[in-house]
Amino acid sequence: MSFFTSLSGLRNAETDLRVIAHNIANAETAGFKKSSAQFSDLVASGSATDPRRTAGIGATVSAITQDFALGPLEQTGRSLDVAIDGDGFFALENPFSGELSFTRNGNFQLRATGEMQDANGNRLQAFPVDAAGVPTSAVPADVIVPLTNAAGSGLANVTIDNRGIVSAAYADGTSTPIGQIALATFAAPTGLRAIGQTKWQASGDSGPPSFGNPGIGNNGEMISGALERSNVDLAEEMVSLLTAQRNFQANARAIDTATQISTTVINLRQQ
Repeated sequence: MSFFTSLSGLRNAETDLRVIAHNIANAETAGFKKSSAQFSDLVASGSATDPRRTAGIGATVSAITQDFALGPLEQTGRSLDVAIDGDGFFALENPFSGELSFTRNGNFQLRATGEMQDANGNRLQAFPVDAAGVPTSAVPADVIVPLTNAAGSGLANVTIDNRGIVSAAYADGTSTPIGQIALATFAAPTGLRAIGQTKWQASGDSGPPSFGNPGIGNNGEMISGALERSNVDLAEEMVSLLTAQRNFQANARAIDTATQISTTVINLRQQ
């Protein structure tokens, strides 16, 4: 039994090492949120078992949770880089499947056809607005920037203000609001399902997304020309790495000790 008990400890230590390694590998990934492994003990007992004699049978991974604390904000000076100073996620739509994903990475690009998208081609979602920048619908849609205005002037620049208003400036000096970035919040963000590329999808544990305007309620304001960096603390991760390594070594030593005892017992039986 001691072999399997220590084996569960080895597996848990390995899981912990994998989680820590994943955090360290993404220390420079914009919008990344660190994870931590949570463990619980295992005890096999029945109604006839003396509680004073229950030794336990090891441990298991109870959860791997993500920490959505705000990461440091880095000024980039790029007009299509935007960070969320507070709660909320950018909503992105897959152009092929129509599925929504959510991210804290506000590094966006403008396609030749006028759509604003992330590096993987997913389209940024925003509320339609009128000429004064007031949302006209509570249902977000793709951000599409006209490449020319009504007068035929070409697009000169695209900016995003702290309210999340995407504005297009044209060569004739005019400016037109295109949309207001929609921020998604969740009742239980720790229940979001990570899908890679610093994106998440809603799940039964997280609940459906609730869309709102930047700077209103719990939604954070937009910071243009900035990106949110990873919230991984390398010093903290290195300490956790050493601890996980020690745990792995201790469980390996327990298996070694159990092997020595078994070997001694077998040798006694052979004499």
